[in-house]
Amino acid sequence: MNGSVISLPKPAFRGMILEEVLEQRRSVRRFSTRGITRAELGQLLFAGQGITQHLRGRDLRTAPSAGATYPLELYAVVHSVEGLPRGIYRYLPEFHSLSVQKQGDFADPLTRACLGQEWIETADVALVITAVPDRILNSYGNRSTRYIYMEAGHTAQNILLEAVSLGLGGVPIGAFRDGDVNNIMALDGERETVVYLVTLGTR
Repeated sequence: MNGSVISLPKPAFRGMILEEVLEQRRSVRRFSTRGITRAELGQLLFAGQGITQHLRGRDLRTAPSAGATYPLELYAVVHSVEGLPRGIYRYLPEFHSLSVQKQGDFADPLTRACLGQEWIETADVALVITAVPDRILNSYGNRSTRYIYMEAGHTAQNILLEAVSLGLGGVPIGAFRDGDVNNIMALDGERETVVYLVTLGTR
């Protein structure tokens, strides 16, 4: 099962008016036990790093990136998503699909890695934003780290606004032990490392 690819429903392009979404966006830390659908998960992932256009040999995404280098990766740590076993999945923007990374229940270890923030354990999914620095270093050198964090913010905000449009709740997570999260995600912390998390679920 690990490494297999799971297709996601095509993203929709109709939702709430942007101004209404902005008015309603608040951090939500309490979730129901209903779970989200695979289509909702796909919509959230697309909002974060989905491909919207192919221009001059490059696939352009929903979130801006310095020089279109796209150093970020997006993972879903699934707790309660309709039709998906619990586990860790990597988003494949070019196919709008998921690649199975690890199977199992990671809610408790991820919560502990994030300093015991209990809303991580009760959320339906945690989206983990990681960075692959080599993709951007050659172009921007010492400024690359700054750009990576900017892009993580763009991506997280897209996801949080999409959550509001879907009637879901979400909260960004900046407090975590990098090494512990990297271990859960099977990342080496150098070639690829965790940058940011967003937990999401039904309200």
